[in-house]
Amino acid sequence: MAKIADIYFKEDPWKIVEEGFDPEHGLVAESVFSQANEYMGIRGYLEEGYSGSQLKGSYFNGIYEQLHQDGPHYKGITDTTEFMVNGPDWLYTRIIIDGKRLDLASAGISRFRRVLDMRSGLLTRSFLWHIDGEREAEVVFERLLSMKEVETAAQRISIRPLNFSGKLEIRAGIDFSMLHMSAGENFWKNIKVNQETVEDGDAFLSMKGETLHTGQKVCSGVRFSVQRLCRKDFVCREKKAWILFEGRAECKEQIVLERSVKNLVCRETSGEEVFQDLTDRLSHDLREISFEKIMEDDRSWWSDVWSRSDIRIEGDPSNQQGIRFCIFQLFQTYHGAVDGSNIGAKGLTGEAYNGNAFWDTETYCLPFFLFQDRNGARNLLRFRYRTLSEAKKRARELDCEGAFYPIATISGKECCNLWQHSSLQLQASTAVAYGIWFYERETGDRDFLWECGLEMLIEISRMLASRGDFFDNNEKYGYFCVMGPDEFQMMVNHNFYTNAMGKFVFEYTIREIKRVFGENPEVFYKVCDKTGLLRSEPVRWQEMAEKMYLPYDEETGLYEQHDGFFKLPHVDVDAIPVEEFPLYNHWSYDRIYRNDMIKQPDVLMLMLLFNQSFSRDVLEKHYAYYEPRCIHESSLSPSVHSILAAQLGRSREAYEFFRFATRMDLDNYNRNSGEGIHTTSIAAAWMNIVYGFGGFRSDGPIPVLNPTIPESWKGYSFHLMLGGRSLEIRVENGILEIAAGEGEELHLLVYGKEIALGQEVYRTKIPEEWRNADGMGNS
Repeated sequence: MAKIADIYFKEDPWKIVEEGFDPEHGLVAESVFSQANEYMGIRGYLEEGYSGSQLKGSYFNGIYEQLHQDGPHYKGITDTTEFMVNGPDWLYTRIIIDGKRLDLASAGISRFRRVLDMRSGLLTRSFLWHIDGEREAEVVFERLLSMKEVETAAQRISIRPLNFSGKLEIRAGIDFSMLHMSAGENFWKNIKVNQETVEDGDAFLSMKGETLHTGQKVCSGVRFSVQRLCRKDFVCREKKAWILFEGRAECKEQIVLERSVKNLVCRETSGEEVFQDLTDRLSHDLREISFEKIMEDDRSWWSDVWSRSDIRIEGDPSNQQGIRFCIFQLFQTYHGAVDGSNIGAKGLTGEAYNGNAFWDTETYCLPFFLFQDRNGARNLLRFRYRTLSEAKKRARELDCEGAFYPIATISGKECCNLWQHSSLQLQASTAVAYGIWFYERETGDRDFLWECGLEMLIEISRMLASRGDFFDNNEKYGYFCVMGPDEFQMMVNHNFYTNAMGKFVFEYTIREIKRVFGENPEVFYKVCDKTGLLRSEPVRWQEMAEKMYLPYDEETGLYEQHDGFFKLPHVDVDAIPVEEFPLYNHWSYDRIYRNDMIKQPDVLMLMLLFNQSFSRDVLEKHYAYYEPRCIHESSLSPSVHSILAAQLGRSREAYEFFRFATRMDLDNYNRNSGEGIHTTSIAAAWMNIVYGFGGFRSDGPIPVLNPTIPESWKGYSFHLMLGGRSLEIRVENGILEIAAGEGEELHLLVYGKEIALGQEVYRTKIPEEWRNADGMGNS
């Protein structure tokens, strides 16, 4: 691959470490050191104020704004976008010693060190501040977001003059004036401020604001406790307020300011009364919040997470750090704490992709939560059911029936204003259907299918039936003028992935209609009444499925990505200079579409989703053709190739793709990590271990485990929730061990042999042909 690592952070198995302050890496560090708890997120910006390049970001899940775009408007093309809006800076701080303000863009500093501890979520930043001449002060910032009481957070600032005494001022407050950088505007109005002195001499401050167009509300409350400084003044300016603490900082004496935070949100007008009651209690509630209490709770919370979800790698410290960073960010972004939430492409770490959720949720994130937190997986699919009405509206806008799920969304509305994506990509809808199939298959949760799933399947099938067409004298069916997963090809006919997924959805929906009718007629007729399902519809869908055209070349034995793909001009992707990435920023838009360069796997993506349906020979042939044409411009791409390479015995390729995926942001491979973490793609990095080297598959009749091990590794282990049991899979010294928690007997296919896993640890030698990732794959 043409992309190379920009190695900046230090290796550590449990921490992300930055030593020395480099402004050139400032934006990337802000993203990497982001903290979140699903309810809210904060980038790792310098809270004391920084006049250099930065992206100050404070975000709340489900709090968004809208922008209407003027100009020519055609039916079906979105003219209103929704984006996760930049919220209040509840860490606002300014530090002044003897009239000199701390600003790392101009201040003299040394011994700079920033550490994110993944066992507690604590972010610590420390350095020596050289004020002038020989005067030095030791400064330490610490911050935490609670993973249990997700509305709460805490900050602690410590300042210690080392060789002088002087006047110290700290301005600590809340700032609603932050710009949403991509729009260059501030989106908050009706700012209300409340401040008071409370018991023990502490100070309380709260600010409440309302979004300009969506009318959502956020109230941020903070309580300050400070040693050796006195409260001097309260300052309130438009959309910003702070309390001034002042006093003399004596040599060698440490001054500590602690900030306890509680942030409240009101997403819908129906919740305003409860929201007001909670804001009235903020001052009282903040008495129960402290830095040490959140630290204690977070250590316990993360200890539980790591005990059931850790991936251990022996002999590869770089990827050990990388995969733990991926797991850490996934749980920071989502763990079922916020009802109705989804997973944005950048999580809560930046403005790129507007905080929108994509089809990545069902294809990449769902497997992680399905085998780690099934309730979380269910909630992800329930988001799609709650937004079904919007998907039906979208279908009508596109002259379709049924439900056309948006390619990018926050509230359920289509937020992508690029028509070639929002109007041509069907994979968001087919991914929802695939997610329902995958979830029900693994959990046996028929209640979900009865309550939500079947209705969605029917509406998605209606859309697929109205979007496609018969051709060749009605002998074939397929989709014209679409864009498949490879977004470097648009307005193509018969994209293999799109047609194959359409066939799958039709067949699955028909099976479930028959099954639900047989097992629960009452539910069946209820769904029929709600959807108005006609008897003729499944019959028509069956015909469409049977006649679905899948482009295939008999001579080469290859499925063609779409009609005409094999005739496109060829581009040597490895010859593209690294300075030209990302291509969207350096190539003209039309140039991207004029060749056979692939942005991310398309045919290979389908062969991963339904992996057990393809033989090793078929997989090998398609991998050999399509992989060299893939530029991996999408962060989602390397993981799919890593998994398939491991399955095909291409151990070196698998390992290199794996490193690229797990350290996508730590090493800034795409040169855009400063815009935010590639949150959904790091879920695919988890799949690198479990599906790749672990050889796990669950899309066939029986779960499969064919673990291999990269040559440089001494051992590794991972966890799965499977069949209601907690499994730990360990590979070390040529031995595979599977330890299972309590539960019913579980049948697995291990290296081609079916085993019945009981209470005893299963132990076997790794067959010689599977060593060093030279796995045999499917037969």
